[in-house]
Amino acid sequence: MAAPVMDTCHVSCCANRAPNVVSWGRGGLIAFGTCNSVAIYNPEEIRVVDLLNKHTGRVNAVQWVHEPDCSPENQLISGGSDNNVIVWEKLDGKFRACAVCSGHSGPVCAVDAVSLSSSHLLVASASSDSTVKLWTYSSDAAECLQTVAFGSGFMMDVSLALLPGSRVPVLACGGDDSRVHLYVQLSGQFQRVLTLTGHEDWVRGVEWANKDGELWLASCSQDCLIRVWRLFAKTAAEPDLQTDGIIKMKENIFQVSGEEFAVTLETVLAGHENWVYGIHWQPPSVKGDSVEQSLKLLSASMDKTMILWGPEEDSGMWVEMVRVGEVGGNTLGFYGCQMSPDGSMILAHAFHGALHLWHHDSNQEWRPSVVISGHFNAVQDMSWDPEGEFIITVGSDQTTRLFTPWTRKGSSQITWHEISRPQIHGYDMQCLTMVGRFQFVSGADEKVLRVFKAPRNFVENFAHISGTSLEKLLGCNDIADLPEGASTPALGLSNKAVFQGDLASPSPQQDGGDFNSLSDQYKESYFQPLKLAEPPTEDDLLQNTLWPEVQKLYGHGFEMFCLASDCARTVVASACKASKAEHASILLWSTASWKQLQSLSCHSLTITQMAFSPNGQLLLAVSRDRTWSLWRRGNPDLDTEAMFSLYANTSKDTSVHTRIIWSCDWSADNKYFVTSSRDKKVIIWGHAGSGVAVGEGEDARVTSCSSVLDVGDSATAVSICPFLCSDHSYLLAVGLENGQILLYKWKPLEDLSSESDWSRCKDTDACQGHTMVVKRLRWRPRLGRGGHGGQDSKEEQAWVQLASAGADHVVKIFDINLSAL
Repeated sequence: MAAPVMDTCHVSCCANRAPNVVSWGRGGLIAFGTCNSVAIYNPEEIRVVDLLNKHTGRVNAVQWVHEPDCSPENQLISGGSDNNVIVWEKLDGKFRACAVCSGHSGPVCAVDAVSLSSSHLLVASASSDSTVKLWTYSSDAAECLQTVAFGSGFMMDVSLALLPGSRVPVLACGGDDSRVHLYVQLSGQFQRVLTLTGHEDWVRGVEWANKDGELWLASCSQDCLIRVWRLFAKTAAEPDLQTDGIIKMKENIFQVSGEEFAVTLETVLAGHENWVYGIHWQPPSVKGDSVEQSLKLLSASMDKTMILWGPEEDSGMWVEMVRVGEVGGNTLGFYGCQMSPDGSMILAHAFHGALHLWHHDSNQEWRPSVVISGHFNAVQDMSWDPEGEFIITVGSDQTTRLFTPWTRKGSSQITWHEISRPQIHGYDMQCLTMVGRFQFVSGADEKVLRVFKAPRNFVENFAHISGTSLEKLLGCNDIADLPEGASTPALGLSNKAVFQGDLASPSPQQDGGDFNSLSDQYKESYFQPLKLAEPPTEDDLLQNTLWPEVQKLYGHGFEMFCLASDCARTVVASACKASKAEHASILLWSTASWKQLQSLSCHSLTITQMAFSPNGQLLLAVSRDRTWSLWRRGNPDLDTEAMFSLYANTSKDTSVHTRIIWSCDWSADNKYFVTSSRDKKVIIWGHAGSGVAVGEGEDARVTSCSSVLDVGDSATAVSICPFLCSDHSYLLAVGLENGQILLYKWKPLEDLSSESDWSRCKDTDACQGHTMVVKRLRWRPRLGRGGHGGQDSKEEQAWVQLASAGADHVVKIFDINLSAL
C-alpha cells in the first residue's frame, strides 16, 4: 500500500468542563468530548486514535451503547450545546454520524441509550430546556418517541435499563429538585411510577447496574452523599411476614402489566467532603456463559478524590475500599469518573479538563499512570525548538505547555506528551517565541512581556525522556548556575527561581520552634525536584515543572499580540493590539541585555504576525490595516547597533489584499515570503524573475511573484516548508477559518495568467482538520519525524512534520511524506 501523503502523528486535547463527558467502552477505548469534537482515546497506546467532528457546539455528554454480551461497542451517543444528539456507528472500522436527533431548544447535558434489539436503540437525552426526550433509532433513522417536561426544573442526568425478567425499559432521572424520578414504558409511553426522595441537594448523577436479575441504582448529589437503591420483582408467594423487632426497609411498590416491582434503599455512602459529581458501576464481565456484575461503585467529587466502594464479604456492609486523588494544591476537583472493563484502571476528569488515570499494579496498589493532556481553551501560538525536538504552545487557558516525543519501555511506538508546564498565568496567553533551545519570551493579555529560562530539573528530565546526553543539551552552559526549578508565590504571577540551597534549608517546624512570622507558616516554594523516567502526572505538571522568569519587558501600551525572534537569537520583535498608528509600532529588544533597541512605526492598526527572514537580515510584519511592511537590518560593519529601517511596504492602493492580513512566512532560501488574508487570498512576494534573495536585489522592487490563490475561506494561518519538494517546488500549508488545512505546491513561473503555478496536493479530511479557526501552522525545522532517531536515515529523509494549533483547543502534529507529493 502506498504511504499516505498526510498522517496524523499526534493530537493533544483534554475533556470539556462537563460532568457526563467521558465514557469508557468495553472495547477498551475512552470516548470524551473535547470542544466541538468527540475524541476516541486508546489508554494502552496513550494516544487519540480518532476525532469525530459533527457537532457545531460544545460536546457536553458522551455515552457508549453497551452490548448485552459485553462485546466491544459499535455505537456511541453524544449530546452538545448545539441542542443536538448524534448517534455514531462504527462502519468499516470508522465511526460515522448516522443520525442527528434535533428537537431540544437548549444544550443537551446528559445522554444514555439501551439496546432493545440488534437493530433498535432507545435513546434518552436531558437538556437545559427542562425536558427529557426519548428517541428510537434504527437503520440510520431516529425519531422522537416522547418528550417528558419538568416545568421549571432541570434534569442533570438520565440512565436507562430494562426491568428484570422483561424487555420493558425503565428510565431514571436525577434533577435539581433533589429527587430521583423513575419512568417505565407502559403501552408505548413512559409514565412516572416512583419518585425516590432522600437527597438534600441537586442530584448530579444516576446509573443502573443489573445483577442476578435485580437492578441496582446509584445516585449522587451535591449533598456530598451517594444513595444506592435496589429494584426487584416481588413474587406472589412472598407473604408479608410480620416479624417482630426486625427493622425492615420501606418498600416503594409499582406495577407493570400485572407484575409488582419494589424499590428499597440499600445504603447511603458518606465519605466525600464536597459535591459528588460522578458515579460509575464497575463494568460487568463475562465468566463462562454468563455475564457477572460486580457490586463495586466508583465516585468522583469536587473534593479532588475518587472513592471505590463495595460491600464487605462477611457483613455485606458497604465500605470505602480505595481512595485516590490529591491533597492540597490550587486546583478544583473531579467532574466524573470511569472504570476500565476489567476494573484494573480508574479514570477521573477534572475541572480544567485534565484526565487523571490510576492503575492497579502487581503489588495491589493504585498508582498514577501516564495519560494524554492538552489545553482547555483556544491555542493561540506555538513554536518548535531550533532542533525540532519539542514544541511549546500557549493558549487562552492561561498556560504555556511543552510537548516532546517519548518511547515507552518495551514499545517501539512513539507518543507525544506534555512534560512541562513552564508558565501558569493569570492572564490569557497570546504569543510566544523561542530564543535558543531553553529560553522563550511570552506575551499575554497584559502590557508586559516575560522571559523564561529552563531550570536544571527540566533539562535533566528532558535528557532522560528524550534519550539525549546532558552534556550535549547544555553545551558549554555551566549546569551549576542554573536554578533547580521554580515556584509561584501565593498571590503572585511571576515564577520565582528555586535554587539547591532553598530546597535543603530546614523548616522551623522541624526544630519544634514556633513560626516567627506568617512567611514561615506559608512557605513560598512548593517545588519538589522530579526524577522522571516517564511523562509527569497532572499534579506534577501544575506544581513542579514551572520555569523561572528571568526578565520582564515593559514598553507596550496595550495587550500583547505577536512576537518573533531572529535565527541568531539576538533580537526579539514584539507588537501589541492597536487602534491608532502611535500604538501600532514594533519594538525590538536585545536578547543580551533585554533592553529596548528600537521602535519601528509604519502601520496604523494591530500587527497580526511578524517573521524574521532565515538569514536574519529582514523583518516582515503584516497588519489589520491590510498592508505588509519589510524592514532591513543595517550593515553591522558600519553601524554598531545595526538598526532596522523600512525597506519596502504596501499601501492601501498597492496592497492586493482587501481585508485583514492574518499571517505571513518566509521561504528557507530568503527569496520569497507569503501573506494570507481574510479575503481568502494567498500571495507570494519577492523580486519577480530575478532569483535573488529579498533585500539583495539592487533597485529591485518587491512585487507579487505568484498568481492570486483563492483558498475559498478566510486564510488565518500560512507556513512555507523549509525543505523543497522533489520537483524543486515550494510546499505551503494554509489554515482556514473553518478549521481545514490545505497543502499546496508553488513553482515560480514567467506566465501567471493561467494560475498553473499553484497545484493543490492535499486537504485534511473530516477527522484530520480542526473544527474551528486554525490559529498557527509551523513546520518542524529539521527533516524527519520527531523521536524517530537520526534524520540521516534514508527513510526519515522522506518525511517532514507540520504542527497546527486551533481555536478548538487542539494541537496536532502531522507526518507529511515529501516523496508521496
